[in-house]
Amino acid sequence: MSAKFGPAGNSDAFSAVHKSSLAAPQWIAEQGLDCYEYQCGKGVHVGEDTARRVGENARKHGISLSLHAPYFINLANPDPDSLQKTIGYITSACLVASQMGASRVVIHSGALMKRTRREAQDTALRSLREVIRTCDGQGFGHIALCPETMGKINQLGDLEEVLELCTLDERLIPCIDFGHLYARSLGADDGAEAFGRMLDRVESVLGQSRASVFHSHFSHIQFTPGGGEKCHRTFDDDDGYGPDWAPLARAIARRGWSPTFICESAGTQAKDALTMKRIYQEVLTAQG
Repeated sequence: MSAKFGPAGNSDAFSAVHKSSLAAPQWIAEQGLDCYEYQCGKGVHVGEDTARRVGENARKHGISLSLHAPYFINLANPDPDSLQKTIGYITSACLVASQMGASRVVIHSGALMKRTRREAQDTALRSLREVIRTCDGQGFGHIALCPETMGKINQLGDLEEVLELCTLDERLIPCIDFGHLYARSLGADDGAEAFGRMLDRVESVLGQSRASVFHSHFSHIQFTPGGGEKCHRTFDDDDGYGPDWAPLARAIARRGWSPTFICESAGTQAKDALTMKRIYQEVLTAQG
C-alpha cells in the first residue's frame, strides 16, 4: 500500500478540453494520478445516472473516488432546524457517493457563532451523533465521513477538534487539510517537526490503523494575521506560500502509511498533485 494522489474537482487543464466530469476519471488516470474528489460544495446537484456513470468510469480507470459535501454544513449550529438541514445535506451527499462508489464524504465542522470553542465543539459532537444515526438508518453505514480541519481561526476544526469528532465512531476518518492548519497557525504548522508532531497526535488519538489511511487536502495557502486562510495558491506561485510538501512526503513514507492526498491548488490541482506524487515516490525510492 502507498499514498494516493489526485485533484479536488476539475483543473483548468481538464476544463479546457472537456465539458463533462464523466471524462475526469480517464483524464486523471492518463495524468498518472490515482484518485478524484468530486465536488458538491455548492450543493448536491448530481442525478443518479451521472453519478453511476462517473463511478463506472472511475472503476474502469482505477481511480478511487471521494466526495466533498456542501460547504454550508455547520455541525456546530445549535438550532434544531439547522441540524435537520445539515443532516439532509450530508445524507444527500452520501446517496450520491454510494451511487458513484465513493468511499468517503468530506464534511465541514462548522463555525463558532460567537460561542466558546468548547460550546461549539459540544454542539458539533451532538450533531454528528445524530448524523451518524441517520446515515445508518438510511443505509449509508459503509460511507466514511471525514470531518475536515478548517483554515479560518474563527471556524471550528483545528486538529484536536477534528480528532475528537472522529472518536465518536470507527468509520470517521479525519480529513487533515495541511494548508488549512498552516493558515490557522499563521505559518507555524510547517516543516518536519510540525508534521511529525501532528501525525503522532493522529495516531495516538485514533490508533495506527485509522491514522495510516487518513484523508487529506493539500495546497499552498495565503493567510492574513487576523483571520487565517485567505485563498488557495498554486505550487508555481513564488511568493513563499506554504506549507512545504517535501517534509510531509518524507514523514508519510517513513511511517509506511497510505493516506489519500487531494490537491486543492487554485486551478492547477492535477498538475500539483502529480508533483506531490513524484516527490513522494522519489522519497520512497531513496529510502529503499
